[in-house]
Amino acid sequence: MIVIMGAAGATGGATLRSLAALGAPTRALSRDPARLAAALDGPTLARTAILPADAADPVSLRAAFHGARQLFLTMANGPHQVRHELNAIEAAVDCGLEHVVKVSAPAAEPDSPVAVSRGHHLVEERLRASGLTATVLRPYAFMQKLLLLAPGIAAGVVHGAMGRARCNYVDARDVGDAAAAVLTRPEPAGGTYPLTGGRAYSHPELTALLSELLGRPIRYLDLGPSGLHAHLVGRAGMPDWLARHVVEIQQLATGRPETPDDTAFRRLTGRAPRTLEAFLRENLHHFR
Repeated sequence: MIVIMGAAGATGGATLRSLAALGAPTRALSRDPARLAAALDGPTLARTAILPADAADPVSLRAAFHGARQLFLTMANGPHQVRHELNAIEAAVDCGLEHVVKVSAPAAEPDSPVAVSRGHHLVEERLRASGLTATVLRPYAFMQKLLLLAPGIAAGVVHGAMGRARCNYVDARDVGDAAAAVLTRPEPAGGTYPLTGGRAYSHPELTALLSELLGRPIRYLDLGPSGLHAHLVGRAGMPDWLARHVVEIQQLATGRPETPDDTAFRRLTGRAPRTLEAFLRENLHHFR
C-alpha cells in the first residue's frame, strides 16, 4: 500500500493519477476527504482509498499510515511545511513503513539563499537519518505555476526579476510519473534525482513563445527584486512569505545558471519530458 500526502496539490494529484493508471494500491490522505474525492477523476477515485488525516496531527497520521509500506510526501510551501513533513516522517518510522519518496527542491542546502530550500534540507536530513529508504525528487520550476501569470499575460505583460537568466521548467505531471515509477519499480529504491524539462527558458524567451502562440505581443517587464516583491504583494495579493519565496527563486536563477538535464527523468520513466511549448498550447485558453 502506498500512502499519498498532498494529493490535492498539482504534484500529489499527478502522482495519484499515475499510480492509479498503473493499478497500484493507493491511500490518499486529506483533511477534507469529500472535497478530495470530488476533485478526482472517476478512474483514479475508483482505485483510491481516501482517509481523513491532518499533517499537524501525528495521531491521525499514524492511524492513516497503519498497514502501508511506502509514503509519497509532498506538502504545500508555507510557514508550517517543515513541521508537517517531519511529523509525517516520524509517523512513518513509528508505523514501520519502508520507503519514503519526498518531493524536495533545487539548492536544498543549509546555506541556500532560498528559505524554502533550507527547510527542504532539514527534512531531507531527518529522512536520511530515519533508517527508512529515502528517494528524493528535486524538481525545478513547475510549468503549472505559469498559470498564476495568466492575468498579466492576458494584459500583455509578464513581470519578473530574472533579467535574461534561464529557468528550468518541468511539468508537474512528469514529476508524478517519475514518482510513480520509483514507487512501483521492483529494484531497490533510494537516491536523489533532479528533474527538469528538456530546455530552460529566460523570461524574454518565454514571452516570445507566448507572443507566437497567442498571435499578439507579450512583453517582459523586469522590476528587480524589490519591485517584484512589491508588485506581488500589492497587485497580485500574495502573502509576504510567498512573494519573498518567488523573488528568492528568481534571484537563485540569476546567481546559479540553470542548465536542463533530463537524464534522471528519462532513466526513471523511459521517455522524454513534456515540453513547455506543449504545455502552453494545452493551456492557451487561460492566457487569452
